[in-house]
Amino acid sequence: MRNLWIFVGLLLLSGLANAERIKDLAHVAGVRDNQLVGYGLVVGLDGSGDQTSQTPFTVQSLQNMLKQFGIVLPPGSNPRLKNIAAVAIHANLPAFAKVGQTIDVTVSSIGNAKSLRGGSLLMSPLKGADGRVYAVAQGDLLVSGLNASGSDGSNITVNVPSVGTIPNGATVERVVPNPFMQGDSFTLNLNRSDFTTANRLVKAINETVGPGIASAVDAVSIRVSAPSEPTQRVAFASLVENIVVNPGEAAARVVVNSRTGTVVIGANVRIMPAAVSHGTLVVTVTENQQASQPGAFATGGQTVVTQQSDLSAEFKGNHTFMIPPIVTLQDIVDGVNRVGATPADIVAILQALKQAGALRAELVVI
Repeated sequence: MRNLWIFVGLLLLSGLANAERIKDLAHVAGVRDNQLVGYGLVVGLDGSGDQTSQTPFTVQSLQNMLKQFGIVLPPGSNPRLKNIAAVAIHANLPAFAKVGQTIDVTVSSIGNAKSLRGGSLLMSPLKGADGRVYAVAQGDLLVSGLNASGSDGSNITVNVPSVGTIPNGATVERVVPNPFMQGDSFTLNLNRSDFTTANRLVKAINETVGPGIASAVDAVSIRVSAPSEPTQRVAFASLVENIVVNPGEAAARVVVNSRTGTVVIGANVRIMPAAVSHGTLVVTVTENQQASQPGAFATGGQTVVTQQSDLSAEFKGNHTFMIPPIVTLQDIVDGVNRVGATPADIVAILQALKQAGALRAELVVI
């Protein structure tokens, strides 16, 4: 058997179904984070800010901010500051976040600032997709990256110094409406669409809580009747999300990364009987240099170097083998090891088996 130079990742994509809590398989519809985004200025940088001559929006932002404090710059002035930077700010607003609570924010330079280390973000509103302000951010930045340069032009950069974070840097100013308390029921949405899992969730809830409490809408959504009183609804949701269910097994699938040679094979993959001709074409090109010299008593001649190429092509390991009915993942592993296939061979064999109808699985090549 030839030495294998491939790394075949044989992971159980579906495996034997293990009992899991409903909270790990599904989430309540409407209970989710909301993205916020904003724009602001970071000040106090040690000469590593934007080059304002190349970032006019930084100067415009500074002028607008100064106007709010009654300071108007003379017309045509172009301040050349190196200690400010224009930044984009983004954060996630958690579900049920209340006014006055704080959230983390990430600050990223949008100009040509070299580093945000040591800077402070001035008060900046954070808006949602509807254009309304939901939080206000301000505070000192924590930057894990650094940038250093020498007078000879040499420089070193560690991580990304143009991005920083502000833990608890934004204060929530507006509550996002949540549908959890509306109506006489809530909906559970599976993280992965599956009719079997949805049916088992319905059965588990009805057996635990009572018949008719849960009903499947489709392969993703399960409607669950719930009390209208807030305390009782929260307690009921807690009971439901901790019910243990055996999820359905995933569909048979083979995932091939043709760049790295990684092959991921699901436990439910089956291969029907097939005959495969497997071989590798090897082309060898050898370059030799030869010197051509004139005779010992020749006059006017000169030495000339010429190139000589030798080409050869051959098939290595070209043979036909029979694949018996394979019904277990271990059989597939043993078959791949017995053939001694390379990553390219495995991809080609799987694609050929799929085209011939012998591979009983979805083949995904990335």
